[in-house]
Amino acid sequence: MFGITSNSKCRSPNGKQEKEKVIIVLINDIQEEIIEEFISFDDWMDRYSLLIDYGNGLEPFPEADKCDKNLIDGCQSKVWFTAEMQDGKVVYKGDSDAILVKGIVALLIRVLSDHTPKEIVESELYFIDEINLREHLSPTRSNGLNAMLKQMHLFALTYCAKEN
Repeated sequence: MFGITSNSKCRSPNGKQEKEKVIIVLINDIQEEIIEEFISFDDWMDRYSLLIDYGNGLEPFPEADKCDKNLIDGCQSKVWFTAEMQDGKVVYKGDSDAILVKGIVALLIRVLSDHTPKEIVESELYFIDEINLREHLSPTRSNGLNAMLKQMHLFALTYCAKEN
């Protein structure tokens, strides 16, 4: 599925409520883009370079946010994540002291940031398996990936609970 069509009621110029179809970019659209980017490389060394490029493109993470409360437990490297609501969407920020992990952080932020908490909670992140990322990480890095995903999911769940 590449798009959600939702019905929302809007007022037309004559003041009557009409249903308008709104197309929303889905998490799945982003996952498909990532899969396409990764499959364009046959060699995992090139894919690692792509991850490093993603990390180099991350928005600078404030030093003040590199504290214990934002540190992800279960990661071999130091990884920090924050989340805040902006216009009804979760905006994640993150960083790592390891260059490859920083690329994974950037990848996860690309997929999950700027979506509603509900979209994040209901998403299935299939791209990780499709690009065989876990298979090309050490067991400790794979555990760290799971810890990052868990924390991002918990942030979204927290925001869902606050909305209700």
